[in-house]
Amino acid sequence: MTQFKKFYLFSVIGVLIASIYPIFMGLKVIDDMVRDGTVLAENYPKYIIPYTPISLAIIVAVLLLPVMMKYAKKFALAVATAISLLVFFVSELLLENMVIVTDTIKTTLESWQMFMCYVPPENFKTRTWRPVDVLIGDYSPAFKIHFYAISVVLIFALVNCFYGFAQMIITKNKSRLKALVIQSVLTALFLGLCIFACFTAFFRDGEITVSAISAVLMSLFFVVFGVTAGVYAGSFLLGKKKTLSVLLPSFVASAVTIVMYIGEMVLLSGHLYRFGSGFLFDGLPGIVLAPVDILVIAASGCINAAICNVFSKQNKNFEV
Repeated sequence: MTQFKKFYLFSVIGVLIASIYPIFMGLKVIDDMVRDGTVLAENYPKYIIPYTPISLAIIVAVLLLPVMMKYAKKFALAVATAISLLVFFVSELLLENMVIVTDTIKTTLESWQMFMCYVPPENFKTRTWRPVDVLIGDYSPAFKIHFYAISVVLIFALVNCFYGFAQMIITKNKSRLKALVIQSVLTALFLGLCIFACFTAFFRDGEITVSAISAVLMSLFFVVFGVTAGVYAGSFLLGKKKTLSVLLPSFVASAVTIVMYIGEMVLLSGHLYRFGSGFLFDGLPGIVLAPVDILVIAASGCINAAICNVFSKQNKNFEV
């Protein structure tokens, strides 16, 4: 068996094993819908969206790997990523709008997910909706920026890893090896943090000021999220001038971290979680962000710059 075939076989097996829970839970929800026309709230598995659609997207990309490598050649990664995103958004939107969850009232899965993310306290002066408003769909769908941003970054990063290593095996060109290894580690860490957050919500208790452990975990999540996206961008700029290979990916990392802050602001009606009190933790006038939040955003870019600075010393000649 050739090295490529071994890689493909292990990739398929690994992805299928990792996807057992989200795929099984997704099928269970669909089975309930077919039999009963609804999913009882107590039977709803947490966060099948976006993780079932993400799993489907990655499974399709990995299964198509030999076909893409043979026919799409140097465009294999781009085509596979596009197909994965299509699979994700189609399956995500179908689940969001066609699955009905029943609690005190019947609501779409999209609204139920928002209800599960609803965060007290309710004394924010800018809060314009109540829990019941969420269940009947009276809220801004912009809250999904969290889910979509996380999903897109995970899909981009995972597909990049699988196709990057496959390309390296076929071409024998190892110039991207270090980038792909670090990308894989970061992606695994970020995915682990996502799963951990699903089951613990990082130990938040609903108050706007969180505990020290929550603050550390949230900051780590934001930084790893940004760096995962930044390293993805940097892996395609190996050997370029540092103004491009280091600064651009670092900008991407910080920008993606800001997107998560925007999602948090939407969910909290224009507020952010606070890590404490005092100048370092209080929101600055006009921008909501506190100095500590700006430090988190800067840390994402700086850590990414340090990583990509290592990449920039590699051979300029490589293929995506």
